Amino acid sequence: MQAVSPTQNLNSSVIRPSKPRRFHQLTRSFIRCVYHNDSVHFPNGVGLNRADWQSSCAILSSKVFSQDQGSGDKSTAPSNSDHLAAAVNGHKTSIDLNLVPIEKNNKPQPPIQKPLTITDLSPAPMHGSQLRVAYQGVPGAYSEAAAGKAYPNCEAIPCDQFEVAFQAVELWIADRAVLPVENSLGGSIHRNYDLLLRHRLHIVGEVQLPVHHCLLALPGVRKEYLARVISHPQALSQCEHTLTKLGLNVTREAVDDTAGAAEYIAANNLRDTAAIASARAAELYGLQILADGIQDDSSNVTRFVMLAREPIIPRTDRPFKTSIVFAHDKGTSVLFKVLSAFAFRNISLTKIESRPHRNRPIRLVDDANVGTAKHFEYMFYVDFEASMAEVRAQNALAEVQEFTSFLRVLGSYPMDMTPWCPSSGD
Repeated sequence: MQAVSPTQNLNSSVIRPSKPRRFHQLTRSFIRCVYHNDSVHFPNGVGLNRADWQSSCAILSSKVFSQDQGSGDKSTAPSNSDHLAAAVNGHKTSIDLNLVPIEKNNKPQPPIQKPLTITDLSPAPMHGSQLRVAYQGVPGAYSEAAAGKAYPNCEAIPCDQFEVAFQAVELWIADRAVLPVENSLGGSIHRNYDLLLRHRLHIVGEVQLPVHHCLLALPGVRKEYLARVISHPQALSQCEHTLTKLGLNVTREAVDDTAGAAEYIAANNLRDTAAIASARAAELYGLQILADGIQDDSSNVTRFVMLAREPIIPRTDRPFKTSIVFAHDKGTSVLFKVLSAFAFRNISLTKIESRPHRNRPIRLVDDANVGTAKHFEYMFYVDFEASMAEVRAQNALAEVQEFTSFLRVLGSYPMDMTPWCPSSGD
C-alpha cells in the first residue's frame, strides 16, 4: 500500500475554501515551532513515527477549525494553485525547492544537489516508486557511493550532518539512511554510535565499501605549486605517508568531508590548494586527478549500516548479524557475564564498542578503608553473528537481560557477503 505523507493527511483534514489564508498562517507557525523546538509540543512527541504525525495533525486540524470559526476573517481566498503549492511544500517561502530548470529545447539540466540542513526538515513529499536514501556529505562523497551500492538506482539525498540524515528518515523525507560506523584504519565513528541510541531507527543491513583516495586540483595546476591539501581528518591521516613520498611541502587542513573539499576548491577557484577525495568528486566538480590511489594502505574499507523506520523480519536462510546495546546500574562488572552468554552458545562476536553513559557519566564508589573512587559509566555496543530468528540468539539475549538494567536490539540484518578485494580505481 502506498504510504501517505504527513503533509497529505494535514491538508485533507484542514483546508477549507472559505478560510485558507488563516490556515496557511497557522500551519507555517506550527511547522516552525515543531522543527525548531519552540513552543508547540504534543504529548506523544512529534516526528517520532508516522502514527504520531497523524495524531498531531489531527489535533492541529481541530484547533485551526475552531479558530477559523471565531475569527470572522473574510479575506480573499488564494487560487487553487496557491492551495496546491502551500499544501505540498509546507512553508513555501522558506524552502528552496531546487527545481530543475527547463531550457527552450525542453532538455532538463539538473543542478548538483545541496545538502539538507535542519531548516529543510519539512513534512515529507509524496512517496514515489524510487527509494530515497539519505547520506551525510555532498554528491561525490564515499557515503553516496555506499548508498548506491546498498540500494542501486536509488535517489540519494545529501545531508550536511549525520543528525540530519537520521531525522530525514524519521520525518519521512527519506526511506533509508546509509551512514558509516567504522573504518579499518580510522576505527569507529563514535558520533553515529551515539545517534543510534538517541534515535529510534532500526539497522536493516550493512555494506562495506573500499576507500580509494585521489589527489585533486583545478585543471592546469601542478603538484609543485601546491601550498595546502584539504580533506576530512581521516582521509588526511590515511594518506600522510604517500603525501610525503610525493615530495609535497604542504600544510594539511581538515574540513567536514572529502567531496566537500573538492567542491570548495572548485567554487573558490583555489589554484594553490588540492583535495583528497574520490574520482567521482573530480568528475562532478571539474577537477583533475594529480595522483591516483594515494591511501597509505590498500586495505582501506569503511563499514556502513542501512537504517529504516521499521525493522526487517529476521531469517535463517542466509548469514545474519544482530546489533545490541546494553548497560547496567552497577557498572562494568557485568560485561564478563554478558559475553559468557554468547560464548556458551558458540555465538561469535564481531564488534564491541563502549561509549560513556550520557545521563550518568560518573559513578561514585565509597569504601570506608580506601576512600571514594570515581568510575565512568558505559554503554556497550555488541555485534554478533546470529539471527534473531535463531533459538540460540533468543536464549542468549534472555540471559543478557537478566544481567543488565538496559538492553536494546538495534537491528537483526543480513551480513554483507561481498567478496573482499583491495581498494582500486573505478
